Amino acid sequence: MNWIRPLRKSAELSQEEVAKLVGVNRATITKIENGKLLPSVSLAKRIGSALGFDWTRFYEDEPEEAKKEEVPA
Repeated sequence: MNWIRPLRKSAELSQEEVAKLVGVNRATITKIENGKLLPSVSLAKRIGSALGFDWTRFYEDEPEEAKKEEVPA
């Protein structure tokens, strides 16, 4: 989920601030940003609301180009 960190940063929010807004700890936000955790629907809705995007984006397939970028050379 390499798209969420830039959204958070453009909102000028730290991971800690987002965590407080949505009611989780910072480690949870870190795991989501690093693609280690897919949020529940409830949490996805809260994050989407806090950062101003459609929460369903968490469950959409990433374009092939984005997947290739994540593969180490």
